[in-house]
Amino acid sequence: MPIRYSYSEIKKMTNGFRDKLGEGGYGSVYKGKLRSGPPVAIKMLTKPKANGQDFINEVATIGRIHHVNVVQLIGYCAERSKRALVYDFMPNGSLEKYIFSPEGKLSLSCEQMHEISLGVARGIRYLHQGCNMQILHFDIKPHNILLNENFTPKVSDFGLAKLYSTDDSIVTMTAARGTLGYMAPEFFYKNIGGVSHKADIYSFGMLLLEMAGKRRNWNSSANSSQIFFPSWVYDQFAEGKNVQIGEITEEESMMVNKMMLVALWCIQMRPSDRPSINKVIEMLEGNIELLQMPPKPFLYSKGMHAENNGMNESLSNLSGACMDSLTCDISGR
Repeated sequence: MPIRYSYSEIKKMTNGFRDKLGEGGYGSVYKGKLRSGPPVAIKMLTKPKANGQDFINEVATIGRIHHVNVVQLIGYCAERSKRALVYDFMPNGSLEKYIFSPEGKLSLSCEQMHEISLGVARGIRYLHQGCNMQILHFDIKPHNILLNENFTPKVSDFGLAKLYSTDDSIVTMTAARGTLGYMAPEFFYKNIGGVSHKADIYSFGMLLLEMAGKRRNWNSSANSSQIFFPSWVYDQFAEGKNVQIGEITEEESMMVNKMMLVALWCIQMRPSDRPSINKVIEMLEGNIELLQMPPKPFLYSKGMHAENNGMNESLSNLSGACMDSLTCDISGR
């Protein structure tokens, strides 16, 4: 179980909060050091919501899981209003800075991106199937994938995660949660299917497209046909073209195109049309020749209600409002 630290111990570990690693809506992350020597990342929750419900979620969730592709929670602090989470330190930071690096200054090779995508998928499989409870993350995105010294990816940030019995195929949600642009459409359109582990599959698909394309899925300054990257990628494949990203070898091109095809399967509108995480891993590990072309992900099927004619436009507006990938916690907590 995670170790409980006092606030004075946390202050000592961080040397008076001297070395800030980053900041988010929840507060700040500092570099620290355990008495035994190893470096740690300490997340201080300066704006805990609803009596620290996010904090309790995170401690309860991460405290029970151990996997090479999931960040390790070492300890926590809960002293009056002071709350902190102590994690393994990830020297290479978040995946976000490698995908969206200006002029590719922090670029990773296609092979590294492919390996990272497999690691993330394996981390999600563990959360969905490897514990005695099913853990749904609900916030899979580049910012929440951390990289260790060997660029091994670790799924992190369980503030929005929910635990369910492994028997629950559909889960009860009172409101949508996650980051716009990565959130599954069933949070907004109930008639396409219930919320389940397939919501994480959708988010992973959006992440996978950004990894393969090394760009944001929404980019208002791009060529008009490429503003919504997934739609452009689908059209390229539909026309029988390979998607060429920069100057890469034929082998790398095959790898990138495979990631994109898998991603298009993951972001199907209906949850029932998306593959399981086991199937996702199988497709990523397999040969691109074995992959079929998915249906167009963004159009409703004929069986859907007529009032959803504006679905694509609505989703575009919702996602476009959050192109900068700021976390929009609209879970009502």
